[in-house]
Amino acid sequence: MYICDRNTLLMNTYTKFKEYIWLVNTIYHARAITLSEINKKWLQTEMSEGITLSRTTFHRHRIAIEEIFGLYIDCDKKRGNKYFIGNREVLEEDSVQNWMLSTMSVGNILSESHSLHDRILLENVPSGGEMLQQVIKAMKESKKISITYRRYGGHATRTFELEPYCLKLFVQRWYLLGRFADKGMAIFSFDRILEIKMSNEKFKVDEDFDAASYFIDCFGVMLDENSKPEKVLIRAYGYEPYYLRDLPLHHSQREIQSTEEYSDFELRLKITSDFKSKLLSRGEWIEILEPKALAEEIVEWHQKAIDRYKR
Repeated sequence: MYICDRNTLLMNTYTKFKEYIWLVNTIYHARAITLSEINKKWLQTEMSEGITLSRTTFHRHRIAIEEIFGLYIDCDKKRGNKYFIGNREVLEEDSVQNWMLSTMSVGNILSESHSLHDRILLENVPSGGEMLQQVIKAMKESKKISITYRRYGGHATRTFELEPYCLKLFVQRWYLLGRFADKGMAIFSFDRILEIKMSNEKFKVDEDFDAASYFIDCFGVMLDENSKPEKVLIRAYGYEPYYLRDLPLHHSQREIQSTEEYSDFELRLKITSDFKSKLLSRGEWIEILEPKALAEEIVEWHQKAIDRYKR
C-alpha cells in the first residue's frame, strides 16, 4: 500500500512539474496572454484531458512557479488582465532558473517520445552525483571542505582546504571555485576530485563577491586574476558567421562588419587557454585580426599540428 501511495505521489509531482513548465513556456512565448487564451492552448494538450485550467489552479501554479523557479507571473489589468513573466530577463541569461527550466522542458519532451528512443541521440553530461550534493550542502551550511585532487597527467594527489564559493557548469563538466585561507581563489574540475570532506568550521562569503561578475570577463572557467580583458577581433568565413550569431563565444561579442565573403566580430575578454583552444578548434573558418600576439600564437599552434603530420 505504501509503495502504491508513494508511486502515486511521484506521478502527481511529475504531472505538476509538466504543467508548471508548460505554463511558463506558454506565457513566455506569448509575452502577454489572458487566462482565457491560456485555456484555449491548454485544451489542445493531452495534459488537460479536456478539462479547463481553473482560476484557482492557475493561481496555485503561479505561486509554485515563483517558489521553485524564482519566476513571477504578473498581471497587467490595464491591458485586459493579461499575464506575463515579470522577470523574463532571467530566462534570457545564464541563470539556474533558465538551466532548470530548459532541462526540464527537454526532459518532458523526451519522456513523451519513448517510441523514438533509438532515434534521439544525447550527449553524456556528468551529474557530479554525490560530490555535487556534498559541495552544495557545504555551500548552504557555509562550511569549509577539504578535497583530494589529482591533476591531469600526474599520479600524485594533493589535499586542499577551502571555502566553496561557487559552482559552474562548462562544456559538460562541473567546476568548483574555492577560496583559500590566504584569500586566493582556484578552480577545480569535479572529474579530478577524488574525495570531498566537509568540516565543522564555518566561513562567511565575502560581501563583495558576485559569482556572475567574477567570471564575466572569462570565456569559460580558466582564471587569471592578473590579466585584464582585451579587445579581440575575429574574421569569420563560410558558414561560421551564422554559428557565431546563434551561439556567441562571449556575452561581449558584437558583429561590426559583414560582407559576402566574411563577417567581423569584436569581443572583450581575458585571453585564457580555454579561449585559445576554442579559437583553434574553428580551424580555417576564422582569422584573428587583433591582437597580433594572439594571432601569432594561434598560427604557431596550427603550424605545430601541421609539423606532426609531416613526420
